[in-house]
Amino acid sequence: MFFILISMRNAEVAALLYEIADLLELKGEMVFKVRAYRRAAQVIESLGRPIEDAWQEGRLEEIQGVGRGIAEHIDEFLRSGKSEYYEKMKKTMPMDVESLMRIEGMGPKKVKLLFDKLRIKTVKDLEAAARSGKIRVLPGMGEKTEQNILKGIEFAQKSGGRLLLGRALPIAEEIVENLRKLKYVNHVNYAGSLRRMKETIGDIDILVTSSDEKKVIDFFTKMPVVTDVIAQGPTKSSVHIQGGTQVDLRVLPESRYGSALMYFTGSKEHNIELRKIAIAKKWKLSEYGLFSGNRIIAGRTEEEVYKKMGLSYIEPEMREARGEIELAQKNRLPDLVTLKDIKSDLQMHTKWSDGVNTVEEMALAAKKLGYEYICITDHAGNLLVANALDAKRLDQQRKEIEKSDKKIPGIKILQGAEIDIRADGKLDLKNDVLKELDIVLASLHSALKLPEEKQTSRILAAMDNEHIDIIAHPTGRLIDRREGAQLDFRRIFEKAIETGTVIEINAQPDRMDLNDVNAFAAREAGCALSIGTDSHSTDQLRAMRLGVGIARRAWCTKKEIVNTLPYKDFAKKFGIKK
Repeated sequence: MFFILISMRNAEVAALLYEIADLLELKGEMVFKVRAYRRAAQVIESLGRPIEDAWQEGRLEEIQGVGRGIAEHIDEFLRSGKSEYYEKMKKTMPMDVESLMRIEGMGPKKVKLLFDKLRIKTVKDLEAAARSGKIRVLPGMGEKTEQNILKGIEFAQKSGGRLLLGRALPIAEEIVENLRKLKYVNHVNYAGSLRRMKETIGDIDILVTSSDEKKVIDFFTKMPVVTDVIAQGPTKSSVHIQGGTQVDLRVLPESRYGSALMYFTGSKEHNIELRKIAIAKKWKLSEYGLFSGNRIIAGRTEEEVYKKMGLSYIEPEMREARGEIELAQKNRLPDLVTLKDIKSDLQMHTKWSDGVNTVEEMALAAKKLGYEYICITDHAGNLLVANALDAKRLDQQRKEIEKSDKKIPGIKILQGAEIDIRADGKLDLKNDVLKELDIVLASLHSALKLPEEKQTSRILAAMDNEHIDIIAHPTGRLIDRREGAQLDFRRIFEKAIETGTVIEINAQPDRMDLNDVNAFAAREAGCALSIGTDSHSTDQLRAMRLGVGIARRAWCTKKEIVNTLPYKDFAKKFGIKK
């Protein structure tokens, strides 16, 4: 049975509830009702099992935040694929809410204001009004708002069509696993930018060797998740699965599985460099194998091809033509960090702020992952939207953390916090509160469109504070939804080294911030890095592998990642005496 749509179906239900919440807010419904839908959406988005299981078992209302009314909407959606409640509400709206809300910065209140004042119904109307200067005269707007709206429209137009790595990876892995179980399949793997762990992907490519090509193609095209077959041949097929993703399958002979896997993994630039080496040796390299004249001399495995060409095996994440081939020729490739090296997660949120699980639940889930220690980093300060903790609530939370720490053997639970860096560079909590915390993260959550100099200065000021240990998700971006702050990373990395501040690789699928390019530069500069999942539920802790993927694309070894340290060494590095 296929379960590859666990995250997709859950995401579809969550998206429905988020959209209902937006419409309710546009209608002016009570705040508590809007929040109830958003809270339920957040919980469902984070479930580690298919929501259909709870639905079929008649246990929807046992999901945290799902009451009778919301359960009825979910039931209808899972039965029919739509919600009459949502559709009716959408029809009462005079504007194209879905399209307008995709524009960065366009929340329900702004959409309503622009309709009430300017009768803006579509993105086309919005762009015309912004270009003609009609928005700047509205209350709370201004010329800068117009410019940001135009940038948001441009960003939305060029950002679509690709799938987040965190969504694509479980889909590809489940398809591969189901193919691997077939008796007539010998080798199977996914390829492309997905295998290189790029933050977004286009299509999913899967390569197979088999004793029966026809049976493989038949199985693939008849998977329960396939919505339509784009093309089908004796050794190749392309399908769309639910959610619209295209998946391509190729069935190959054993003799060229390795060369094809290398070719279809890419990158294009990496493959070009490999072909140059082959040409220099008077050989020919292609997806069909490595040839000397008409004789194939390597192709069964990637390792065989690399070795024959005088290269060490290059990990897929490194294949971007950034100098990895030269290192492989000298047998000097770095020993990349792996998921098994990770001993802790240094960013997670609980019910104390905007998470859905307790401290104890997060700790038990982390222990199952094999971690030695974790840091609870709920929002603290004045970030009301995240239910941030003040000094009093931090004291209360500390007691719970200490109690859980004693209760759960085999894992150390630290108390940290994520503090907002204000537009002027000041922090949201006073130093006498910060000094009581084991680890303090500082991050940007607002005013992300300030000029580069001001944005950089905000982070530099935060790093000057002796209590700030980690700069979390430095740019504040959301992939394909919100551009991050423009930063001078050279200055930031220099300051990080000077102050001993760690820079975070945030593993949330829609953040992945630092991205691989900036993480590469941080490593080259000599910065210490951490990987945090920014989890708001126990299930999101599994996103750690995405952060590890970024670190591997940045050529990081475990020496550059602070949460690969055993607890004793970590505590010493950060002055923790627990």
